[in-house]
Amino acid sequence: MSDKLPEKIGKYRVLRELGRGATSHVYLAEDAFRDREVAIKVVRSANATDTDLSRRYKRVFMNEAALAGKLNHPHIVAIYDAATEDESSYLVMERVDGGTLDQYCAPDTLLPLERLVEIVFKASIALDYAHRQGVIHCDIKPANILIAGETDIKISDFGAAYFGNAEHTFLTGVGSPAYMSPEQIQERQVTHQTDIYSLGVVMYQLLTGRLPFQGSSRGSLLYQIVNIDAVPPSVIRPALPPALDRIVMKAMAKPLSERYATWMDFSRDLAQAFKHLTLPQQSVSDTEKFTTLRALPFFRDFRDVDLWEALRLARWERVESGHVLLEEGTTQEGFFVLTAGEIAISRSGRPLDTGEPGHCFGNILYFEDSPAARTTTVTANKECEVLSVRAVDLRVASDALQMQFNRAFIRLLVHRLEHREERLVADWVPEKAEAA
Repeated sequence: MSDKLPEKIGKYRVLRELGRGATSHVYLAEDAFRDREVAIKVVRSANATDTDLSRRYKRVFMNEAALAGKLNHPHIVAIYDAATEDESSYLVMERVDGGTLDQYCAPDTLLPLERLVEIVFKASIALDYAHRQGVIHCDIKPANILIAGETDIKISDFGAAYFGNAEHTFLTGVGSPAYMSPEQIQERQVTHQTDIYSLGVVMYQLLTGRLPFQGSSRGSLLYQIVNIDAVPPSVIRPALPPALDRIVMKAMAKPLSERYATWMDFSRDLAQAFKHLTLPQQSVSDTEKFTTLRALPFFRDFRDVDLWEALRLARWERVESGHVLLEEGTTQEGFFVLTAGEIAISRSGRPLDTGEPGHCFGNILYFEDSPAARTTTVTANKECEVLSVRAVDLRVASDALQMQFNRAFIRLLVHRLEHREERLVADWVPEKAEAA
């Protein structure tokens, strides 16, 4: 691969080089058709005389190329395009600023615990999504987790991934030895628990500034991973909360029966540990928001990617007791989902109902073509937290998210109609009985 900066790669104008590895260069380029900047990874062809190496290069490229447009998740790097030319192949990907987690793996650059746990939590959610699409990453390490914001991340580089429904994608011996699971080293069948192990190693390194196993040679390192138990992170960093020790050691358990069985179990423990960390007053993390929404019946059919999109377009508000959220006679747009606290619903000063977490209100006017007056007043009975969604924002959201909200609205409407009918029957029966 030439060191000279190419002017164009396919239809994309190259702006500058972003980085390089043993087998590829990554460039920043311009996608003029969509008016956006993209990252292009150019994978060079192996020496034509080395047919085995050439075959492996091709298969690694095919792995990532096969994912173009398929893994649609806010914490997975989007792959837009892929092509093969005479001397190289290239992938066109989402551009992500902020570097990789590598920069936070040294003792003097460790992240605050609350930020670290939130990053690992988001990675676990993304890898759970990939697993449910039939994809196991097989090369989770800090260099493959990109930073996209304070706590936003993007999983990248699925070149070593295993596809449950594709025979050609399982590459034995591919991956970074320090982060490999015992079953990878022993070339046994990989599962999602392989990625759980590797993310546990990443978490260990982010917590301590060192890897759990450090051999003087590759053979020594691999032997330790298969046969030796790592010391808990708190041995290296005594001030760590015991809960983080338990999570890391369970994620890195050598027997699969002792390792986390599901990503949801791993994510749930991370979220639980996060609640006991010191947070700024009045702050609500993305981790807590996601976990809260996932537990509400209103969002039961929403996919993880839908929940993350909802959090991006909505506002999370905390209001004091007595605050009026909706006022009768106004034309305020949007709707709310109560996530904590209690609300009171009234009309003309007369109490109608109350609502607990999971209650959605103000949604009927979402279906109106023009602003209409509210017919009830909604007041916070105590301190509340609500998810506030503007109708105008939801109308430009993805079709998938709009469909999920519409289904939830219809299910809610049917429930309310059935509930109203039950109350009418209950009011009617005593009168008939008295008349008889």
